[in-house]
Amino acid sequence: MTAQREESTQVLLRELYRQMLLIRRVEEQAAKAYAQGKIGGFLHLGIGQEPVCVGAISALKPTDYVVGTYREHGHYIAKGGSAKEVMAELYGKATGASKGFGGSMHLFAAERRMMGGYGIVGGHVPLAAGIAFAAKYRGKDDVTLCFFGDGSVPQGAFHEGISIAGLWKLPIVFICENNQYSMGTPLYRTLAVADVTERASGYAVARDRFSGEDVLAVRQHIAAAVERARQTGQPTLVEVITYRFRGHSMSDPGNYRTKDEIEEWKKRDGVALARERLKTEFAVSEDDLVSLEAHIRAEVQEAVRFADESPFPDAEEVWRYVYADPSSDPRKF
Repeated sequence: MTAQREESTQVLLRELYRQMLLIRRVEEQAAKAYAQGKIGGFLHLGIGQEPVCVGAISALKPTDYVVGTYREHGHYIAKGGSAKEVMAELYGKATGASKGFGGSMHLFAAERRMMGGYGIVGGHVPLAAGIAFAAKYRGKDDVTLCFFGDGSVPQGAFHEGISIAGLWKLPIVFICENNQYSMGTPLYRTLAVADVTERASGYAVARDRFSGEDVLAVRQHIAAAVERARQTGQPTLVEVITYRFRGHSMSDPGNYRTKDEIEEWKKRDGVALARERLKTEFAVSEDDLVSLEAHIRAEVQEAVRFADESPFPDAEEVWRYVYADPSSDPRKF
């Protein structure tokens, strides 16, 4: 590796580590706020899965689209969202990502082409295919990333979405974040064929499957799929092997897993591995990393303060977003 390339890789890895650590600290604070009764409804944390969304989204152009599931806090931040916007939305405040109307499962930022999280398992896959179709129809080179869990794979909507993408050659990358469990049900009880990507051949879709703890490797794999979609229109079905360190949601203690299993997966924690790589491979000092981590703690604490002090939406706003504004121009998105 040349000195110039090594320096650029260090800068990139440092930024990706910053994003991953920010996402983790935001979610840790969200868990605390949920326990304090400051967050209502559901809260699904992605702690342990950060390299997948951060690495994948880093391979996109700003004009590319992202569609996620209900475990999408990290995806929102990786697509340019702030900790303040996420925390305020979790608190149901008017300053939140979706103005307090969406909550944890529905973080949107259409101006940044973060097209939201969705609560229906697998139901968003055809929606993502529709976004990719719109880009192709308009003659744009925009690519869509569609994230979903392994629990989406047996759903009919998943097959409908990937079928139409393969048939019409839509510029989309389907990314299965295989965290080993569909809620509390292990993979072997939900999929007769454990390799999710084997389904790709039935739909004329390219395939890729790899482990997701190395954020730079995730970026490299997804970048290849994104380029394929952009240049040829061929979709790719990607399976990234990952793990969530907490239960399915805050109401799930995760007792169906052993402590030994969790601790074994924590040895592959992508956030810790990125930190160690910065030190050992790129000679980033401990002082530099501690300073970075202090800035992230301060940013998250400021986000908590912002959410605490922000107002709730006015009651008269409740109908504002029920119907589309006919005066708006959908082409800008």
